[in-house]
Amino acid sequence: MYDHIGLKVGDLDVAVRFYTAALRPLGYELCSRDGDGAGFGPDGAPALWLSRSDAAKSSAHVALRAPDHDAIRRFHAAGLEAGGRDNGGAGPRPDYGPNYFAAFLIDPDGNNIEAVIS
Repeated sequence: MYDHIGLKVGDLDVAVRFYTAALRPLGYELCSRDGDGAGFGPDGAPALWLSRSDAAKSSAHVALRAPDHDAIRRFHAAGLEAGGRDNGGAGPRPDYGPNYFAAFLIDPDGNNIEAVIS
């Protein structure tokens, strides 16, 4: 359904540092960057775009597919180390579904970023 998602960020350097660290365990990388924005995704196919903005505070929820439980654990740990805030550690979420396993981080701009297998 989605081709790409765009998020506004207040400090592009801080956001790029966070997303580079948190998304690496999920197999996503920094694909594009200039002075006003950055794109992350699989190699050569950015789908998550960050745009620098003075009005960046947001409360979007973005859920990203993970290849396995270990990648979700590494996403959470790396995101915390890179300046994210805990919004739910890696683990099963039976209230979401019988096979739902996820972790949640609040990025430096207030967005809820999830890594999930369902």
